[in-house]
Amino acid sequence: MPRPFSVRLLPGVLLPAAVLAFSVLMCTKVVPYLSFARGTGFLSTKTDAVLDNPVFLAGFYVHITSSLWVMVSGALQFMPPLSAQFPRLHRQLGKLYVLSILLLAAPSGLVLACYANGGLSAKVGFVVQCIVWWLTTYAAFREAVARQWLPHVEWMMRSLAVTLAAMSLRLESYGMYYWLHTKPIETYLTVTWLSWTGNLLLAEILIRAGVARSLLKQFYRTPKTHSVV
Repeated sequence: MPRPFSVRLLPGVLLPAAVLAFSVLMCTKVVPYLSFARGTGFLSTKTDAVLDNPVFLAGFYVHITSSLWVMVSGALQFMPPLSAQFPRLHRQLGKLYVLSILLLAAPSGLVLACYANGGLSAKVGFVVQCIVWWLTTYAAFREAVARQWLPHVEWMMRSLAVTLAAMSLRLESYGMYYWLHTKPIETYLTVTWLSWTGNLLLAEILIRAGVARSLLKQFYRTPKTHSVV
């Protein structure tokens, strides 16, 4: 007897839809920065010395742009029907996701982490997040090269969990500030760590519950979908 469609909604429909909606929202936030005005949004919190630093500026603009297509390409990897219909697209999106994180998004995020507001705790939180992001993505890539598909899917789930920390950070900030009435600095320092560690914990729970194996079985309906290289 087939499982109810609702069981398959989270990885196959709801997650990509939520990420796509969030990415559209983030595009509206990114566009104003393309004016390169010093006082735009987040940049207004930085000192003149930081804003005059070309390393910071390069890291900032690389990160805010590359992260957009990283989120979208990562979420689309977890749509088995799309992968079955368009296996070449699945592989190309996998390459885009992996290379963009390893070469652009994670290294630029590491640069930004060194200039993070909130003191040492925030800096360390973002630095560790970027390192974990890079390592989980590389592990997913390594397993794909070795054609070890179950570990590959599991590491991709962990990688995407860290990728989606940007979305979790904003949702958790909103919830803590408006529902729990925490102070802004308390909210910021909490979500700096919770946004990605909480996502990783959820990913591990889903992996232990067999979601990775279930996704792999759906991918195997079209064998050509099982490669990102």
